[in-house]
Parts: sequence; structure tokens; C-alpha cells
Amino acid sequence: MKKILLSAMAFIAISFSLSAQTLNKLSPKEKQDGYKLLFDGKNTNGWHVYLGADAGAWHAEHGALVLDTSAKEQGDLVTDKEYTNFELKIDWKISTGGNSGIIFGIHEDPTYHYTYLTGMEMQVLDDKLAEDNKQPNHLAGSLYDMIAPSHPAKPAGEWNSVIIRKLNGHLTLWLNGEKIVETQMGSPEWKALVQKSKFHNWAAFATYPKGRISLQDHGAEVEFRNIRIKQL
Repeated sequence: MKKILLSAMAFIAISFSLSAQTLNKLSPKEKQDGYKLLFDGKNTNGWHVYLGADAGAWHAEHGALVLDTSAKEQGDLVTDKEYTNFELKIDWKISTGGNSGIIFGIHEDPTYHYTYLTGMEMQVLDDKLAEDNKQPNHLAGSLYDMIAPSHPAKPAGEWNSVIIRKLNGHLTLWLNGEKIVETQMGSPEWKALVQKSKFHNWAAFATYPKGRISLQDHGAEVEFRNIRIKQL
């Protein structure tokens, strides 16, 4: 029994060690599957503030993309590249009472002053203390204002891992290993969801098949890491 216990403890220690070593790095399987890193843990290369020239108030710190809420040039951070069909993996951690999001399908154009006028959002939220926690379809992991998540997120201060998959308009969202949202853009269900949402009279919402991916600046301290993507 003692040997088994020691072996188990050694395995856990090795697992944690490997996890630490692979922070912001692709696993051999991810490399084989065609994933690419969007953040190396050291700089903001490949990102810029929406309608801006650089990363603004965002910076790399302790292996995470961090929003400095006191810095100038606030704004949503967006990828330099655009994506149509993809699978995005990302970890996030929100501050107490905080609100943020992962927005995708964004058409960057001065005509649209904000990312969410064209892009859809997977909510990032402190479900317990954030002001925007009154509706189920506003909670962490939701397809914001459209579909509530089927499983809750971990609380503020803890890391959550998500996957956003978009293939020919079919959206699937995972949170901490659980599939929490699934829908088909353009379907009768989708049209009904949009019609019932705050986006019902936003002419450009979710209409661009190709677009940028954004980390939202909602005025709260938030961190993102392990950001990788596979084009489908």
C-alpha cells in the first residue's frame, strides 16, 4: 500500500511538473493536429487593440495576457489574423466581481465602434458577484444573451479552460471539459435566439463568416493564457 501511495504521489508530482512546463506551449498531439499558438507567454505579438495599432493596456505578465485597468489605451484586444472555421482553446481567470468575454467573428472596421457589434461572445464572468449575473444566458460560458451554459464555471480567482469550435456555422462551446452550448447559425433556432436577444436590431451582428477573435476589456482585471487555435 505504501509503495502504491508513493507511486501515486510521484505520478501527481510529475503531472504537475509537466503541466507547468507546457504552459503556453503546444503538446505533441496539438502539434500533430495542426494547432498554432496565439500567445507565447512573453509578449503581445499577433494582437492589437480593436481599431488600434498595438496592444494598448494589455501586456504579458507571469505567462498570461493581462489587462491593466489603470493604463491608457483601453480596449478589446483582437487577433491580427482573421478566422472562419476554427477550434480555439484558451484559459481565463477573472477578478472578484469581474466581467469580460471571448468575442469571435469580428469584422474590424471603423463603421463598427465595438467588437460586439459584429462578433458573438462567450461570456467570462464572476457568476457570484458580477453585476451582470441576473440572467442565466449572461453567466460564464454562455453564448452571451442567447444560450445559457449547462454547467457552471469555477469561481473568481480560479482558472477556467474553454474551447470554442466554429465549423460552417455550427457552434460548440466547452467549459472545463463539459460541452455547455451547441447551436447552428442561420437555423430557425438561431434566428429565434437572435430575435429574443439584445442583438435583434443589430444589422451586422454575427453576419461575417470570417473575422477576428477578441479578449474583451470590460473594465475588470482579467487574465488569459494557453491560447491556441486550429483552423478547420
